[in-house]
Amino acid sequence: MKTFSTLFILIILSFATIAQRQKVIFDCDLGGDIDDAFAVALLLCSQEEFEILGLCMDHGNTPGRGRVAAKILYETGFDDIPVYLGEHTPTVVGVGTELEGESTQFLWAEGFDQLKPKEMSASDFIIESLNKYPGEIILFTVGPVDNIGEVVDKDPEALKNAKQVVSMFGSIDIGYGGGAPSPEWNVFGSLEASKKFINSGANILLAPLDITDHVILGNEYLTAIFNRNTTLTDALGSLYALWYRNAAWATHPKMFDGVAIGMVLWPELFETKEVFVYVDDKGFTRVDKNKDPNCTVGIGIKKDKFINLMFRKIVNQNFRR
Repeated sequence: MKTFSTLFILIILSFATIAQRQKVIFDCDLGGDIDDAFAVALLLCSQEEFEILGLCMDHGNTPGRGRVAAKILYETGFDDIPVYLGEHTPTVVGVGTELEGESTQFLWAEGFDQLKPKEMSASDFIIESLNKYPGEIILFTVGPVDNIGEVVDKDPEALKNAKQVVSMFGSIDIGYGGGAPSPEWNVFGSLEASKKFINSGANILLAPLDITDHVILGNEYLTAIFNRNTTLTDALGSLYALWYRNAAWATHPKMFDGVAIGMVLWPELFETKEVFVYVDDKGFTRVDKNKDPNCTVGIGIKKDKFINLMFRKIVNQNFRR
């Protein structure tokens, strides 16, 4: 009888743990910079904390991005997580500058068709999910916000149903390379959508360049990850090699997008402040101190602790199909 009671309690606790997982949607431009791949890896390694409702691909060659996402999910055994595509945009939205052709990372998933993205568009999936679970979903956006702009156009109230929208977005006091504030890519890449997003009235938490640009994985971390030899780390190694080969700026990868996930996983590592942010016509994220705050922005990070925690998540998994 005692053994039965103990087993019953363990089952109840197990169900309670599952019920407490945070519902999340992850919107990204996987296959561009390499940090998206590491962010997806961190997300998959956080199954105890997150219930992943779907991965959404935005900006540029979204079908190519979708194949990369689908292959990662298939090979790691997470093929129950759906992939949704945003609009295929051949140019930087609103600017007309041609995007790069085929990202070399797309070669890794070329011809892969064992798992395919869903027919529903990314924006429709986000709207449907936020309206189905009001106040329950954290929406991560770590690429240009094309899909989010579509969400606002289709249903202006939907984003307000998110528990929080956590975005790698903007440059407040610090820009690329630690210099002056810059037009950050996720803002500039889809300028009009960025304006719609920041004015949406959602509960927004920003991970700007101020806390992301200097978060770098060094050789000791990369070597350990790539020698881990699981399906996930093998995927990261292949994507990293293709990125490194083709990216003129490539040195050690900066974990821009992973930091946004870290703000939810480990909030104690971050310093934030509430401010009013707006996007100007050149893609700068400006602060107006005379207006009431419309978002929370990260202004400080314990980067070494973050890198160690992210690294441990990735190397401690044992995903194999």
